[in-house]
Amino acid sequence: QVRLVESGGGMMQAGESLGLFCVGTGVSVALFRISDMGWYRQGPGKQREMVATITSDGTTNYADSAKGRVTISRANAKNTVYLQMNNPKPEDTGVYYCHLANYNYWGQGTQVTVSS
Repeated sequence: QVRLVESGGGMMQAGESLGLFCVGTGVSVALFRISDMGWYRQGPGKQREMVATITSDGTTNYADSAKGRVTISRANAKNTVYLQMNNPKPEDTGVYYCHLANYNYWGQGTQVTVSS
């Protein structure tokens, strides 16, 4: 059974750095390697929105609100996708979800709360 497990969330002050991790289990390294991955966020009372995506060949795409502050990367040998956010803001608060696009798998999410 494929699972995406996110970690690294929590409570932080605006301006602190944030690092999130997503590990895929139950999926082969070969399948993970060819899969496009993404991080999405659902803020309080809001719809889920894309934060950043990375294709199998490493091409990245960022939401306008994330550009310049967020870096998505992946370590295929570890079935892992990372999200690094610098200078998080209160509006970055939400549940962050990892997504394996090729098979539309979602993780359970990790809560991030940024206070001013």
